[in-house]
Amino acid sequence: MLNELRVFMGLKLSIDAFGTGYSALSYLKRFPLDTLKIDQMFVRDLTTDSDDAAIVSTIIGLAHNLRLKVIAEGVENEEQLAYLRKHGCDRVQGYYCGEPLPAEDFSELLKKGKPLLSASARG
Repeated sequence: MLNELRVFMGLKLSIDAFGTGYSALSYLKRFPLDTLKIDQMFVRDLTTDSDDAAIVSTIIGLAHNLRLKVIAEGVENEEQLAYLRKHGCDRVQGYYCGEPLPAEDFSELLKKGKPLLSASARG
């Protein structure tokens, strides 16, 4: 069914919060994925915790070897963004890009043509 949704409807499929909870490596083979989202618990301390840094860079490498894009969740500062750029992360999300907004406020920003901080980690 996921293959049909992907092919016929053009949907993109992601594993959210990869590396935590129920996300298993077997899903990388079983599901027709496009993106892995690295859970913020690994991003939070990646510049101060060598284990988190190793996990993040490994997930990025694994995803790219499987031809998947990578999004890092919970990016809050320039140091995290720099690390993610250096290691080839494709996209980021978090407070560094902007605080969450109600849908109405976001729509107003778009209508007014306000620039949004790019969520690209590539620079």
